[in-house]
Amino acid sequence: MNTAASPIRDPRDDAPVAATGGGLLSLRLPFDPLLLVATIGLLVCSLVVLDGATAEDIAGQPDYFVNRQAIFSAVGVVLMLVLSRVDISRFRELTWGLYAVLIGIILLNLALGSEVRGAQLAIRLPGGFNFQSSEFGKVLLILVLAGFVVGRSRRIADRDTTARVMLLALVPAFFVIAQPDLGSGMVYVVIALAVLFVAGTPWRHFAGLFALIAVAITVALVAAPAVGVEVLKPYQVDRLTSFLSPSDVAGDEGYQQEQSKIAIGAGQKTGRGDQATQTKLNFLPEHHTDFIFAVVGERYGFVGCALVLSLYALLIWRSLRILTMAKNLFGALVAGGVVAMLMFQVFVNVGMNLGIMPITGLTLPLLSYGPASVITTLLALGLLQSIYVQGRLAAAYKSRTIL
Repeated sequence: MNTAASPIRDPRDDAPVAATGGGLLSLRLPFDPLLLVATIGLLVCSLVVLDGATAEDIAGQPDYFVNRQAIFSAVGVVLMLVLSRVDISRFRELTWGLYAVLIGIILLNLALGSEVRGAQLAIRLPGGFNFQSSEFGKVLLILVLAGFVVGRSRRIADRDTTARVMLLALVPAFFVIAQPDLGSGMVYVVIALAVLFVAGTPWRHFAGLFALIAVAITVALVAAPAVGVEVLKPYQVDRLTSFLSPSDVAGDEGYQQEQSKIAIGAGQKTGRGDQATQTKLNFLPEHHTDFIFAVVGERYGFVGCALVLSLYALLIWRSLRILTMAKNLFGALVAGGVVAMLMFQVFVNVGMNLGIMPITGLTLPLLSYGPASVITTLLALGLLQSIYVQGRLAAAYKSRTIL
């Protein structure tokens, strides 16, 4: 008699998906309507804000940024709809293949990428499209870490599991920071922490990780420079510390945050519309990407900012709701990674515009201009919609079984 212990399974894994073949779910099932409303609402806001903010940025092409954002938004929505009909549990079988792709595209970006906005590397493709592997790597990392943790779900309380998850995230994060793209590297670490949290990692592990992070920050910003070793470039240090006293920073970093706060304050309740001089006269740098929230504040005032933040609140609330609906552990981990990615980027970018967070180069999801950022976010939302559909199927099957 075989007395070997059977592996422990998440009971939600036994819920059927749908007999549609190839991992495709029934097309008759609905999306999460509120998540879709928030997504489309933010994309529309992006086009409206870009239309007013970039009309004079390129001579003779007032609609340059708007048209490109519309095209890539449409492409991203189509990809989101397609991905929402795929059983994402199939990605569990591709964990190491996806990790190889993740490392490969990041190294390819380092080898072939050219400078974008004075810092980040990107591969220039025909049509003026910049392929930023660090953006697409976020979705790949979420799938990889979720698959890895599911494979070690019986040993989630082991320190070895926590260490391996962080190592899997830190390797690509290191290469991304070397591009240099400090903001995306931070997102990678946040995704790893979120996956561990959703998986049920003991709190003592998080205490150890946060202690290590605190030590690393201290070494990078204080100890190493004191002995003449530059872990980060001087402008990166200024970006991380300028928010503490922007008027004392001589470089662009302090200037950017000062202009951002001036723009938001000038908008008052209802905004200045076409009289938004901070944006119109280019006093506000990167007003179509990193500091687009300041454009919203200046042109549309408190009302516009409240609308945008309300749409983000709806987006994040529905994302958290979908996390609770996941039919299995893999889906819950993927949802947790996506929610952490969205929340962190929104919090840091808005805080950066308000002058209470460091400048990290993170875009505002779905609102900032950027093909890679928009498509990556929509792919992540496609994963959430797939989890929603699968959760609805599992719940429907359970209710029929009970009846």
